[in-house]
Amino acid sequence: MDYLTLSKITQVKRYISLIVFMFIFSAYSCTQTETKASTKEAAKETTKRVNTKQKSTQYKPAPNISNTSLANRSTSRPKTEIKADFPFDISLKDVSGEETESSKVFSKKKPTVLMFWLTTCAPCHKKMNELVKVYDDMQEEADFELVAISGDYPKNFPSFVKQVEKKNWPWPTYNDVNREFRQVLPGGLNGYPQTFVFNTDGEIAYHKRKYLPGDLEELTEVLKSL
Repeated sequence: MDYLTLSKITQVKRYISLIVFMFIFSAYSCTQTETKASTKEAAKETTKRVNTKQKSTQYKPAPNISNTSLANRSTSRPKTEIKADFPFDISLKDVSGEETESSKVFSKKKPTVLMFWLTTCAPCHKKMNELVKVYDDMQEEADFELVAISGDYPKNFPSFVKQVEKKNWPWPTYNDVNREFRQVLPGGLNGYPQTFVFNTDGEIAYHKRKYLPGDLEELTEVLKSL
């Protein structure tokens, strides 16, 4: 083999070695780049999870309770603390805003009619509108006392005042301030209107739920029998 041929072979080997080296170096660089990218991405994910956890454990203020919710909360005493016998010891509020106790309003001297209603109850208004028409005649036929009691929440008290003043009913009307009659009366005053008649012994002599034509005539006969 002459010198020229040997030189060419040497150059080819060097060229092949250079190509192999460049290929290996290129592959290594790509691997390092991918490793760095993966490491960076993993670090970002870890940071994201930590931040999320920190946010979830941060102090959260209590939810705001609206005035409406507060106005609808019952302020009733536990049933065991309320006098369960007529004339009870339940707070009543008149249109002037003055409060008194039921025992000072109800009497055992005569049969007492308690008529429970709501300002938003259409059947209640219908019943009382009909009662106004026959109230004087009922008073002539039977000796009794009648008191209308609104079971409205405190937020509806202005509406209670407005309606009572507008209607100008001939009987006393109060608001059950703490909505406690439902604690002591049969059925829990579930559904309005409701009418109770207490005799002079303080016992329930009559109870009527809702309103139907003929109810007032029936009530009159009950009162005449007492």
